[in-house]
Amino acid sequence: MLISLSIRNMALIDRADLEFSEGLNVLSGETGAGKSVILDSIDFVLGAKADKGMIRSGQTECSVRAEFTADGELDEILSELDVEPDDTLILSRKLTADGKSSAKVNGCTVSATMLRKLTSRLVDVHGQSEHFFLLKESNQLRLLDRIAETDAEKAKVGELLARRKELLGSLSLLGGDESERSRRLDILRFQIGEIEQAGLKEGEEEELLSFRTKYQNAEKILGGLNTARECLDADGGATDAANTALRALRSIARYGDYGDIGDRLENALAELSDLGSELEALAEELDIDEAELTRVENRIDEIRTLKKKYGGSVGEIVQFLGRAKEERDLLENSGAQYEKLTKELAKTDDLLYAACVALTDARKRGAAEFEARVVNELKTLNIASARFEVEFGEYTRADVPKATGEGLGSVRFLFSANAGEPPKELGKIISGGEMSRFMLAVKAQLSSVNGIGTYLFDEIDAGIGGKTAKVVAEKFAAISKNTQIIAVSHLAQIAAAADKQFLIEKTEEGDKTYTRVYALGEEARRKELARLLSGEESELSLSHADALLEEGKKLRR
Repeated sequence: MLISLSIRNMALIDRADLEFSEGLNVLSGETGAGKSVILDSIDFVLGAKADKGMIRSGQTECSVRAEFTADGELDEILSELDVEPDDTLILSRKLTADGKSSAKVNGCTVSATMLRKLTSRLVDVHGQSEHFFLLKESNQLRLLDRIAETDAEKAKVGELLARRKELLGSLSLLGGDESERSRRLDILRFQIGEIEQAGLKEGEEEELLSFRTKYQNAEKILGGLNTARECLDADGGATDAANTALRALRSIARYGDYGDIGDRLENALAELSDLGSELEALAEELDIDEAELTRVENRIDEIRTLKKKYGGSVGEIVQFLGRAKEERDLLENSGAQYEKLTKELAKTDDLLYAACVALTDARKRGAAEFEARVVNELKTLNIASARFEVEFGEYTRADVPKATGEGLGSVRFLFSANAGEPPKELGKIISGGEMSRFMLAVKAQLSSVNGIGTYLFDEIDAGIGGKTAKVVAEKFAAISKNTQIIAVSHLAQIAAAADKQFLIEKTEEGDKTYTRVYALGEEARRKELARLLSGEESELSLSHADALLEEGKKLRR
């Protein structure tokens, strides 16, 4: 339910703050006073397309804030929007002169698309609006299911769909039909053979890369080894110098404690000799074998090719091999299991088709009664030739793979207001008075089941009067017991039935024009009804207004 609405700099409204009744709220005023601006403002905060022309002249931005009561049915959508569910829902939207629009739900920024997804469950607008709840076939189906009370049938469809999905998953593991399994087996056997033939080992790739790096830099390495060996073993090198030093120490050993130093130097000389031999051996190992280098390169390429196919490392390739062998073993022995699952799937499809037919039958039973009630409502609303039908799309057993939790087939609401004209889908019929009266007739049947908290009706009284106006007022009063209504009306009969009435008028202050909105007290309301009745206040029109107000009280009771 819409609790309050705050409007800033929208068209001719510089500032307006409205608090609505939970029942029937009527907006009245002279033609051109700006009644549509109120509904446009509501439409704007609900996520309708924004237009810079909405911004009041001389201002840089306009904004609308709406506060709603919320219930648990919105919690799922709020969670999708990352908005914490709450008992109160505050929507705010702003539009700047450069065309940029921003919207928030309970302080959290959302896109216009996200906003519309939420508000389609809050408000149903009838008039020149994009929020025609019933124009969406998914909503028509949802409402029909509530009318027909199809919970049990839908639960059965859902149960069979879950079983069908489970069977398809099991069959998928078995590789489909025989030809598909055969193709899958060929692939698996090839993959297994390719990996096993490669004979991969953990750490092999690293060793090969190290080997290749060494041989790619063989000349530089060899130069370093030879230089080091020459420094040790060449004439006048480190070994010769150490020998000379050792002889010098031995010659003075008898004169003091120099023997230990000589022993240490002798050990160092032996180490130098070993180092020289090792350097020579390392240099000999670096003889470049082009055939070996080619083998290493090919092996590295082979491992990398396998990694591209089966995993990012040798370990992952080995894991893939294990899974492939398991699947191969399963498929090689899957014939009997596949046949069993296929038969069970066929049986489940038969049951699912029957459940979809049962669901459709339940919907058709509910639709037949619903159609009759809506047509009767339309006749009381002065559309004597009205036709309303619920069209069901055809389907066959072959369509079972297309089944969803909503069953099979489609549902469309069709309507015609004129004799000789075939019913057409709602989106293709005219809007305005007939559209609004059709919606009113439907809502009179749905107000207790559709979950929408607020209905907005724009100019529903176009082209009607007298007895029909009284009937519309009665229906508004009946619907507003369960659902809040906000309606723009020129008819005193409808205004008199309101729980709360607002007057919208246009005034000139200085060189500017303003639209003002007032909640009417009893006396002001009496005068406004008199104006609606005769265009002026007179003893007769005021007396008539008093009578209508009394009738309105009876309706509300």
